[in-house]
Formats: sequence, C-alpha cells, structure tokens
Amino acid sequence: MIRITSPSRLHLSLIDLNAEIGRVDGGLGITLDYPKMELTAEKSDNITVTGNSALNERVKNAVKSVLPDGKGINLNIEDDIPPHVGLGSGTQSALSAASAVNEVYNLGLDVRELAEKVGRGGTSGIGVASFESGGFLVDAGHKFNKKEGFSPSAASKADPAPIVFRHDFPDWDIIMALPHGQGAHDAKEVDIFNKECPIPLNEVQEISHLILMQIIPAILENDIDTFGRGINHLQSTGFKKREIALQSEDIKNLIRFMNDTGAKGCGMSSFGPDVFGFSDSKLQSKKIREDVQSMLDDTVGGHAIITSANNTGANISEV
Repeated sequence: MIRITSPSRLHLSLIDLNAEIGRVDGGLGITLDYPKMELTAEKSDNITVTGNSALNERVKNAVKSVLPDGKGINLNIEDDIPPHVGLGSGTQSALSAASAVNEVYNLGLDVRELAEKVGRGGTSGIGVASFESGGFLVDAGHKFNKKEGFSPSAASKADPAPIVFRHDFPDWDIIMALPHGQGAHDAKEVDIFNKECPIPLNEVQEISHLILMQIIPAILENDIDTFGRGINHLQSTGFKKREIALQSEDIKNLIRFMNDTGAKGCGMSSFGPDVFGFSDSKLQSKKIREDVQSMLDDTVGGHAIITSANNTGANISEV
C-alpha cells in the first residue's frame, strides 16, 4: 500500500495578466504543512474512492486520466484540504491521486507529466511546484501565443509554468483565518478573468518590482518586516486588488484586523476567502490566532489556525 501526503499552498498573487511582452500569468506562493491532503492507495480490480471528502469526485477523475487500461485502484482519503478557499485543493488532490496510480503501477512519470495528464498548472505553477518541492516559489507563466487568453488553471490547457525562483521559506509562523464560505470557482472564476483582464501594464510592472527587489531579498535575508511590507503592498495592485475588491466587507475587515493585531504581510490567498499573516514570535502568533478566532466568531464564523511552511513537497511512502 502507498501513502501520499500532499501540502496545501498560499497563492500570494498572479504577476502578469497584461501579456504585452509575450508572457502571461506568473505567480508567487508558499507551500504549507497544513492543511494537507493524505490518502492511501492499493491495486484493485475496480476504481474505488472512499473517505468522507468533498474531493472524492475530483480524485476519481484524476485517477481515470492516468490509470492504465483495464487496471483498477482503491483510494482512501484520510485527510483533505477544504475546497475553494484559496489553498489549492484542486491541484493537490489531483496530483495526489495521479501520483498514487503512478507509484502503484510503476509508470515512471514525473510530477510535471502527471500535472499535464490531470490538467493542472495551466495558469499558476505554484501548486504543481508545491507538490514537487515545497518552499517559497515564483513561476514565470506561459507564452501568451500558446495559452491564447486569460483564464484560471481549471479552464486552461497550458502546460505547468516553469519555476524561476525556489527557496526554503523561513521558520515563521503562518496564521490563517478560514472563514465559512467559498471563493470564486468554475464558471464564476472564468467570468472574473474575462471581465478584469488585461490588467494595466504599470500595475504588472509594480508587482514585478515588488517581487524582485523587496519580497525575494526579504526571504533570502530572513527579514520578516520587509517581507511583510511587500506582501501588504501586493494586496493593493494588480489582479490581487481585483480579487479582494470582490470580497464581502467581512473579509476585507478581516485582512485589516489581522494587520492591526501585529501580524506581518496580511492578505488573501487566491480568490479567498482564506486570509493569512506572518509572525516570528510564538507568543505573538498565539495571541493573534486567538484574536482572529474571536473576530470570526463574532462575524462570519470559521476557524483560525497557526501553520508553517513546507520546504520538501509531497511525501510518498509505503505502508
């Protein structure tokens, strides 16, 4: 029997939804230890997926895209990532299932090949790279003439984007608020891309400047204050600004509140509603989590957690 444990991820921002110089998308993100996707797999005569998960159908579809003709597999989902909250459940569940088939039947496919088969990574390469290696990641998007438009990963046929920067994320606490509800997905997500793109070139240039000259150096220098300023700035420009504008006042207030509690670099992952912030003080992290939980209890509901970065990617083992 094979066990696959896959991380979730924060998607901090898309970079270029203008495409004037010939590339589109690009993104940056952080791989997370928790929440996580965990499943076990073994050969079977049929395809069966067990476990009380909202991702069962997505897992089954991924299996079908990789499984050799005439073969079967039994998958049991033991832990999962909440869907449509900004943590990358679609990519991680699909890659976990595909990797299980790959291991059980010794297909010899690498992560990128599996991602192509299950149709993930067509806009952001962060989820695929999180599974592959973990860490803090920046991807370079796609040639615009190959992608032929602006669209989310779930609606894109492009190959996974190349990673241009990968580094272990510092040992900072990541405080997350997971409000009740879901972010935009499926047809609604496609509609948002169609309506909001292209993003003005000056905003794309602003994001690129922030990433290259502020956020990446802060990671290399273990400088949480500079990193936090860069992440805060990202929330007010580019596609991320539009993603946040579409949220309820409760989610916008949650980002502001987390900033007020002393967390660094507060923002929203992907289309949300997951909100995050960072701290290098265990005592402060605990207080921030408690304060954020109280706010959630008084408003939209949900739960606040403290997690950490995953710098290794998915784990595959025999059990």
